[in-house]
Amino acid sequence: MAQVVLDAANLKKAMRHLAKVDPDFARVLKEVGHPQLREVPTGFGGLMRSIVGQQVSVHAARSIWLRLEAAAPSMEPAEFLKLTDEQLRAVGLSGAKMKYGRSLATDIVEGRIDFVALNELEDEAAIAMLTQAKGIGRWTAEIYLMFAHGRPDIMPGLDLGLVIAAQHLKKLRKRPDAKRLVKIAEAWRPWRSAAALLLWHYRRNMPDWSAREPKPAATPATKPAKPTRKQVEAA
Repeated sequence: MAQVVLDAANLKKAMRHLAKVDPDFARVLKEVGHPQLREVPTGFGGLMRSIVGQQVSVHAARSIWLRLEAAAPSMEPAEFLKLTDEQLRAVGLSGAKMKYGRSLATDIVEGRIDFVALNELEDEAAIAMLTQAKGIGRWTAEIYLMFAHGRPDIMPGLDLGLVIAAQHLKKLRKRPDAKRLVKIAEAWRPWRSAAALLLWHYRRNMPDWSAREPKPAATPATKPAKPTRKQVEAA
């Protein structure tokens, strides 16, 4: 039986489903519109791209990735393993990321990570296969499966952007932890990946919530401070 893939057509179907099962999503879709589908390469290249992007800015990750692609154009694990420490340092990889990249490439070459078999696995089993590699945590595995393989029903509970968006979507007093976010997302099955896309889209379009915080009023015993010249000019 063919697996359902979150493609452009199914993304529209998923948005209709989410608006039907959750009035908050119906409201958000009217406010910010539909999210765009995200895609990343499958295989070693897609996972290595996630490793490159860990703990660096988007701009820095893109620069490193372009240099790495120039050094290993095929982005095949065997070609990556031929690169020396000096070559990998020259493209901008840290010692840890060199280690993670080589570990991942070795796992693929030796068959511990098999992308053909991966397609046949249920989500949790697929995550388990990917996270056996050093440097591939649950979040990285979930993001890869969502965007490279189009898995339609994954909710990365450890993603801070999703946590913040869900807090405001549901008007929660506190940010939900990963466990609570996943519990909230149960209502969004079988399109939790689409729900994550919509939450990220909502997060990018959210207003500055800090500007809505009420300013503390001056107490009767304390006179408001006289504004400085700079404050007056700035106003």
